[in-house]
Amino acid sequence: MDAGTAEFVKSGFLAAVPFVRHLGIGFVEVEHGRVVMRLPENANHHNHIGGPHTGAMYTLAESASGAIIIGDFGDQLDRSVPFPSRVEVDFLQIALGEVIAEATLTHPREQVVADLDAGNRSEFPIEVELRTEDGTVTGKMTVTWTLKPNRT
Repeated sequence: MDAGTAEFVKSGFLAAVPFVRHLGIGFVEVEHGRVVMRLPENANHHNHIGGPHTGAMYTLAESASGAIIIGDFGDQLDRSVPFPSRVEVDFLQIALGEVIAEATLTHPREQVVADLDAGNRSEFPIEVELRTEDGTVTGKMTVTWTLKPNRT
């Protein structure tokens, strides 16, 4: 992915999703099939045990997966509507401090485009790993995204 496209993904995503801006979530890396975002440490977003609220971490992970949709399928959005259709999450241990989400597209882009070419919905997973600054994995999420063809 060239720098211009990566910048488009970052600025477009943050402009379109005010809640992400509210939480202070930002981009670390953007490339084809992979996005890394961070949730800064903020006491106003803590839960009852002093770590980031589950809702904030969910938003971080889902946002990283959604940024992949913009970066890898932005050219398909004039003929389809993207939405997450299913989410599975495992919180493995307490996260304290800043949290990083690394999302990875594990499904071939070509198959998604072929599904749309055939007039079909395409459903595919994006895997997300949540970890602390020191690299400790604190959670895993699978977001199943759907690109539904526009009907004319």
